[in-house]
Amino acid sequence: MAGNGNAVEITDGNFSTEVEGTDELVMVDFWATWCGPCRMVAPIVEELASEYSGKMKVGKLDVDANQQTAVKFNVRSIPSILFFKGGKHVDTVVGAVPKPQLERKIQEHL
Repeated sequence: MAGNGNAVEITDGNFSTEVEGTDELVMVDFWATWCGPCRMVAPIVEELASEYSGKMKVGKLDVDANQQTAVKFNVRSIPSILFFKGGKHVDTVVGAVPKPQLERKIQEHL
């Protein structure tokens, strides 16, 4: 489990179940341990996971450990936050963005 928050650890192995296999909105943070901006976004992702608990699912995917999924969705720069609804990729936010920007995207898709 990544951190101690509500974010679910997403892997190549569980992606189809956790993300594609659900109708709810899923926000997946594509990150890596060596990525500075990813560390800046991590607490925001955890906060959103708590705040929207029960309304949507929040996951974190380590791109180094799960390259198959990163390649599948063409994630070239991290952090990349991908939104999935009904199992389909609906939106992407690239870079360390402020929390309100992510909240706007969530509201848009909820």
